[in-house]
Amino acid sequence: MKAVRFHEYGDPSVLRYEDVELSVPGSGEVRIRVAATSFNSVDGNIRGGFMQGPIPVTLPHTPGIDVAGTVDALGEGVDGIAVGDEVIGFLPMDGSGAAAQYVLAPAEVLTPAPKSVPLADTAALPVVSLTAWQALFDHGNLTAGQRVLINGAGGAVGGYAVQLAKNAGAHVIATAGPRSSEQVTSAGADEVIDHTTTEVTAAVTEPVDVVLNLAPIDPAQLAALPGLIRSGGVLVNTTVWMPAPSDEERGVRGIDMFVRSDAQQLSRLVTLIDSGQLRVDVAERVPLAELRALHTRAAEGAVHGKVIVVPPAA
Repeated sequence: MKAVRFHEYGDPSVLRYEDVELSVPGSGEVRIRVAATSFNSVDGNIRGGFMQGPIPVTLPHTPGIDVAGTVDALGEGVDGIAVGDEVIGFLPMDGSGAAAQYVLAPAEVLTPAPKSVPLADTAALPVVSLTAWQALFDHGNLTAGQRVLINGAGGAVGGYAVQLAKNAGAHVIATAGPRSSEQVTSAGADEVIDHTTTEVTAAVTEPVDVVLNLAPIDPAQLAALPGLIRSGGVLVNTTVWMPAPSDEERGVRGIDMFVRSDAQQLSRLVTLIDSGQLRVDVAERVPLAELRALHTRAAEGAVHGKVIVVPPAA
């Protein structure tokens, strides 16, 4: 089968499009004929060798932690999944990824794919939608009637976060640049702040209950965010290289979150998609053979929105 792998850590030039032997699923695993994977920023960090502590991988390594595809073979002890099922999942970060024609996956991380979206496009869903869900509800405890500020709403996680927060009955304030402001508004934001012309701290005049920071802002800007939050509220931060600040005197908690694979939550998100309450946005569709070029563009800051990566037909 065709796959993209790196045999050493480094810049995007270490990625090779090559032939790899097809693997047989072990106990509790299924083999998936990949319809698509997607690009996530963590893929570049793993490839560059910056995540060897928290995410140790075995070289050569195939990237791609999102998968959408069709079950092709079953390992021993797999129940509830059949050959031919269309599935999506968030693969283990330290395992072999889905930038290939086939991938092995633990059956427990998979859930049936949405029926209302082309299968390949659903690869845009798992990691970013789970990040948004877990940030808002597992960590932010967002409920109807609350006010939430989503800082960095123009990205892939932000698009889901705006939709999910609005669906939950929250008042959504979002920051976005001119390129993405229309998309953020259509996702349901009640207020959109142009972060290229306006300081967020000046634009938010009433306290919010939850701040979700998705943006790689400077430390001073991050430190100012708890001042926008009411007493007892929470700041959830996904840019974990800068620890989330808190305000202990007012009971404002700062939480650094790491997304985790959760098939049950992913199933709930699929239900929202098929009921028309959540949309899947795909910015680009890139052939697997061009993954190295995609990594190069991402390293240059030239990738905007969610990009799916499509292997050749098996």
